[in-house]
Amino acid sequence: MSAVAELRSPEAIRERCAQVLAAARRDALPHFRFHPERLGAVSQYVVETIEQNYPGQDIPYHSRWRHFGVGGLDRWDRLRQRLSGASREEIARTRFDLVVISVLVDAGAGPHWRYREPGTGVLHARSEGLAVASLELFSSGTLSSRPGAALRADRPALEALGREALARVLQITPDNPMLGLDGRLTLLRRLGAVLGERPDVFGDDDPRVGGLFDFLANRARNGRLAAREVLTTVLDIFAPIWPGRLELDGVNLGDIWRHPVVVGPDPTSGLVPFHKLSQWLTYSLVEPLEDAGIVLERLDELTGLAEYRNGGLFVDLGVLEPRDIEAPERVHEVGSELVVEWRALTVALLDELAPLVRRALGRDDGTLSLAKILEGGTWSAGRRIAAELRADASPPIRVDSDGTVF
Repeated sequence: MSAVAELRSPEAIRERCAQVLAAARRDALPHFRFHPERLGAVSQYVVETIEQNYPGQDIPYHSRWRHFGVGGLDRWDRLRQRLSGASREEIARTRFDLVVISVLVDAGAGPHWRYREPGTGVLHARSEGLAVASLELFSSGTLSSRPGAALRADRPALEALGREALARVLQITPDNPMLGLDGRLTLLRRLGAVLGERPDVFGDDDPRVGGLFDFLANRARNGRLAAREVLTTVLDIFAPIWPGRLELDGVNLGDIWRHPVVVGPDPTSGLVPFHKLSQWLTYSLVEPLEDAGIVLERLDELTGLAEYRNGGLFVDLGVLEPRDIEAPERVHEVGSELVVEWRALTVALLDELAPLVRRALGRDDGTLSLAKILEGGTWSAGRRIAAELRADASPPIRVDSDGTVF
């Protein structure tokens, strides 16, 4: 396996983040102190959150599809009605079209941006706002170049997407600012370029994002596909869309960063992979694949997500303590050593937390996967504690988002 392929594996994410946690146990990290005795309190808080959100413990997967249902409205079902008579495969392609572009615009919008939903007039913020806005972007036909076929995202429309058009759909104004607009626009345009560069995935003729469904379906064996194969496919195909960051052998590594305590074989020593948006996308592809008859196996080989709700949970409940008491007062670059350390600890601690939550609920990993704990779960608990501690529900560590990581 090449060095790049190794860094694109869930095993590498888990192993290297575990190295950072091991250093925390030795009190050898530069930015955070670790208080393992407080993990029990976090587990209790997460269990309380799960029982509030899902009293019957019928917990769905952590995925973008949850956000499309904010406020109890099944927006996807309403959209699906426009596909009356379409085949199961065409519905899956459409769902891929929608969820890929929605995940790519899902990095943190900041505390000030709001989206007023057409038709309901309801204001939405943060991830839910971005989900509803991206669904409107998709359903309006803005991402389709084919007259009479609005519900698709294809190469010509993505490559031609303009900044003003995207800002208008997202309702961005000087009084309603969003972090990372240009980063989101870049990802969508580069996605369009990738559709043309990978005819093996999207075809020579009329490439659309939904072609990824056919590519993955053709790799299934007896209707079954390993979750890690979906992730490594996503990482390989979409690698060119990420902004230029670290490179290895001329390949853009994407969501991979440096931390000095991480050791690995040259030339990857010091590198910590997270692939947050790619894993979020992989989790979000599970339901369209399963509804099309393809079973995703070994979902728990994927890791927890290195983002500010999961990470904020551990800081706000005292498991992680910033050594610099002024760190929460500053805004940190996403590639800063402090943020990389925080994100790595988040991934590793989610693995520590999951068995505690299962034990408290009388469940095992077969009935309560990590993807369900995230949904039930740690992400919601991170938001809940943030709202209890800060009026704007902002995370305890502030990160300068460019719209392509968080």
